[in-house]
Amino acid sequence: MKAIFTQSAKQISRIFLRGLVVVLPIAITLALIYWLAVSAENLLGGIVRLLIPDKYYSTGLGVLLGIGLVFAAGLTVNVWFTRELLGRAEAVMERIPIVKSVYGGIRDLARFFSDGRSKQGFHKVVMVTLTDEIRLIGFLTRENFTDLPPQLAASDDTVAVYLPMSYQIGGYTVYVPRSRVEPIDMTNEDAMRFTLTAGMSSAKTVDPNAAQTPTEPPPRAP
Repeated sequence: MKAIFTQSAKQISRIFLRGLVVVLPIAITLALIYWLAVSAENLLGGIVRLLIPDKYYSTGLGVLLGIGLVFAAGLTVNVWFTRELLGRAEAVMERIPIVKSVYGGIRDLARFFSDGRSKQGFHKVVMVTLTDEIRLIGFLTRENFTDLPPQLAASDDTVAVYLPMSYQIGGYTVYVPRSRVEPIDMTNEDAMRFTLTAGMSSAKTVDPNAAQTPTEPPPRAP
């Protein structure tokens, strides 16, 4: 009786974990979208109320205003007036001690992932050899250090590799000899997904039924 109960508990746990794997990414994504929508509504909804009477206001206008502002910024970013206004705003940000570090990091990260710059920044996926038995997946980010202080590159053969951490938004940039770097035939997206999930994801999905189906031997020649 105890063995049956233990087996049933294990089966229930496995089913629950499988369901959690399916539901958790969807729940986190929806929660993030909901948080962004509520934040936009609370922040921009008050501005909409100042522009129109309360009887014409309805929930969601703040979100629509936020989406409209983002599109307007994308359409007018190359206009002279907009660039001049952004330049003045950035100049003010750069004068504030703590704000300039936060703003500069967020700005550079946004520019990095826009217009395909992440593919240009991550030159290729590589495997970095730390010891004979320890290797890490990383992204080659720089091979030329002529525009940087010479202390960053120990020799002309030094390259910069970004090593992301599993299940975290962050990583390390290491400077290693080129001989310790080996290119890998993986896309940036597949390598990032593989690293962030601690090696549990794969770019190729294998059909388990196909893997279990035995193959028939070729017919013998007469």
